[in-house]
Amino acid sequence: QVQVAESGGGLVQEGGSLRLSCTVSGLSFEHYAMGWFRKVPGEEREPIACINKIAVSTYYADSVKGRFTISRINPENTVYLQLNSLKPEDTAMYYCAARLQPYCPNSPSENNYNFWGQGTQVTVSS
Repeated sequence: QVQVAESGGGLVQEGGSLRLSCTVSGLSFEHYAMGWFRKVPGEEREPIACINKIAVSTYYADSVKGRFTISRINPENTVYLQLNSLKPEDTAMYYCAARLQPYCPNSPSENNYNFWGQGTQVTVSS
């Protein structure tokens, strides 16, 4: 049984930083691409970043480029999302997802991912 678990969210002031973690069990983590998404109520889930099996990130949303960094440590079955220079509009539930392919999809759509975590809330105060 595949399990995906995010952690690291919280309340932070504008301009602050957080590091989100996502640990995966039940699959050969090192073989698959991983993605981060976020969602606010009433809106579609937004793809944020993707990293392929060899730890090369191939996608960042324009809204987070230069501020967020995705990384992974395969022996620890963990993918990270470093959030810097946070803005109130970054407030959302952040989700981690596993894709049963080694490389990031051409389309960052959530439909290209197979397993999801429950999410971790990030709230940025102004």
